[in-house]
Amino acid sequence: MTTALVNGRVLTDNGFQSGFAVLVDGGTIAGLALPSDPRVRAAERVDLGGRTLLPGFIDCQVNGGGGVLFNDTPTVDAIRAIGQAHARFGTTGFLPTLISDDAAVMARAIDAVNDAVAQGVPGVLGIHLEGPFIAPERKGVHDPAKFRIADADDIAMVARRHGGVTLLTLAPERASDDVLRQLVDHGVIVCAGHTAADYDTTRNALSLGVRGFTHLFNAMTPFTSREPGVVGAALEDATSWCGLIVDGHHVHPASLRVAIAAKAKEKMILVTDAMPPVGSDNPNFVLKGETITARDGVCQTADGTLAGSALDMASAVRNTVDLVGVALDEASRMASTYPAAFLGLGATHGRIAAGCRADFVVVDDTLQVSETWIGGQQVFVAR
Repeated sequence: MTTALVNGRVLTDNGFQSGFAVLVDGGTIAGLALPSDPRVRAAERVDLGGRTLLPGFIDCQVNGGGGVLFNDTPTVDAIRAIGQAHARFGTTGFLPTLISDDAAVMARAIDAVNDAVAQGVPGVLGIHLEGPFIAPERKGVHDPAKFRIADADDIAMVARRHGGVTLLTLAPERASDDVLRQLVDHGVIVCAGHTAADYDTTRNALSLGVRGFTHLFNAMTPFTSREPGVVGAALEDATSWCGLIVDGHHVHPASLRVAIAAKAKEKMILVTDAMPPVGSDNPNFVLKGETITARDGVCQTADGTLAGSALDMASAVRNTVDLVGVALDEASRMASTYPAAFLGLGATHGRIAAGCRADFVVVDDTLQVSETWIGGQQVFVAR
């Protein structure tokens, strides 16, 4: 049975449009049509009541949610719980993210994601391995006891083929040119992050296929007058993508405005770096044996180190509009269209267009999430 979403303001490839129905057939968008179209009259109608229909949000960095930390429980059930928690905030696609850990834990996490993709767990698109091939000087909240230089076994494990994408964050100064080439040649999406690299090292890594930068500004060498650093290389490069944590704490709004203006269009993506408090009533979680509490949207250790975030994607979009001054259509694309392109999924995800997956988020005038749809199925309705 075809479903027609009617009476909404729809973000299309040509901007916001009203007066069209979005036709969904078998989990795929069949197209946009006028209400007078016979396909609309024959379809099961869902009245959006004048609300706004956006492409579902895609989050490339999700450490946890719903009280679950992926590192603690790298299982299909954990992935399902994390996905359900984030679906409340419009996330229809995500990468469960494992921060630096032992090889055995990494292998379990990869297996769990493979199984989750095979079982069709809603929203899971692959895995993000954030470390352990990163720099002690820029460790952030990661445990340096887990850090190591990638060897042949690590490359084989990370590059193992499965039904989803694999994103790996590493410090390019701690990987040889040959390692970078092997990872890229095996289809791994490689990002620079938690890195003390200089500008030249970063430029070389980009030439070898590094595709993006994990949480720009945070845990990397800064942009200064005589040493552009990782940030300078990232903003100068026209082909790579940059992840931004727009929570008002990780990066100052002025820095975000400058970065967005400097970077090539369509190359900035919103991420949450979310921890277990997102979608949970419990603000506390344990990381490396230390209890961390989310207060006023900030997750910090006792010494003030940021420990991920309590950010969700809907809030990231609102913040990008309200704090940074980006128009809603562009902020929405930073949370959907551009992440899809970054992951190589632009033909099927992140857009409201014929042939794309029917992944939607319905928001009201205040950009609060009313409904979330994944694959043409309504998975969340605000009560």
